[in-house]
Amino acid sequence: MSYLRKSPLFIMLSVLILLVAACGNSNNNNSAASSSAPSASASASPAASSADAGGTRNIKHALGELPIKGVPKKVVVLEWTYAEELLTLGVQPAGVADIENMKKWTATPTALSTDVQDVGTRQEPNLETIAALEPDLIIGVKFRHEATYDQLNGIAPTLLFDPYPPEGQGDQYQEMLDTFHTIADVLGKQAEAEAALADLQKAYDDGKAKLAAAGKEGRSIALTMPWVDQNAVTFRIYTDNALAIKTLEHLGLKNAYKPAQFEVYGYTTSGVEALQSVQDADYLHITAEDDVLPMLEKNPVWTGFNFVKDKRVYALGGDTWPFGGPYAAKLMAERAVNALTSAS
Repeated sequence: MSYLRKSPLFIMLSVLILLVAACGNSNNNNSAASSSAPSASASASPAASSADAGGTRNIKHALGELPIKGVPKKVVVLEWTYAEELLTLGVQPAGVADIENMKKWTATPTALSTDVQDVGTRQEPNLETIAALEPDLIIGVKFRHEATYDQLNGIAPTLLFDPYPPEGQGDQYQEMLDTFHTIADVLGKQAEAEAALADLQKAYDDGKAKLAAAGKEGRSIALTMPWVDQNAVTFRIYTDNALAIKTLEHLGLKNAYKPAQFEVYGYTTSGVEALQSVQDADYLHITAEDDVLPMLEKNPVWTGFNFVKDKRVYALGGDTWPFGGPYAAKLMAERAVNALTSAS
């Protein structure tokens, strides 16, 4: 043993053994880390993992796929629905189209910050104003913004969504959920999205229980958005494929209105006579105009409907937005339940 301690051969062999052991331990440690730590796909969303790595993801939208690097911080929104969804996720947009009318027609979980910039109308957003904000991301809607997509995408990566699937090619409600998840994914807000959807499901569950307790489960309803046009009231009457009707169906309510043809936007635009077929249903309406009901009360067709004579006309509030995201759906469900049960 004394000879081996002094032998150069022994020293060389000892060094080699130590090196091999060190390499083995290093490999074992790496394997243990990879096996014990959750993978990015299992424990974190693509947005979160890409944000950590500063990587680029391809995000699907109405015009194909768009590469998004990291997590955008400054977002300009050209459609109210997506502004509402950002606020639901706890994100204040840098800019929004037509803020004044958005505040009139859409309720939001939190108010827009006073420093959010108005970027023009939804139909014709101001490209110079948007560019001056130097956004990281622009979100719009296909039917309004496809024509200016190249200009918008030249300012910042632009996602366009299509909330109105053609007949037989999708569901407005599922599209809303898919878009909400996509936006949450892009912004690294998946946990907030899941919390919002849990709140929505709770509103449905509570609403169904309240309707049942009031003897109103499975009620037949008609939903409209009326307004005054040239001294006459015009109605949007919502159809079975409408996002708003799909929302109310989650409460067990049933739409009474059946259009003559498929309506891609989810409503028929018509005069008061079109309500003849739904007069035995409960009538729900959304309007921010004060002159609608006074004008209808002078119309003998309106006053002759059964739902008018039986006092089954229910206002949901002018800012109950029928084209919104999960927060708007929750609000519509809660307001419909409160309206229908308060009269029982």
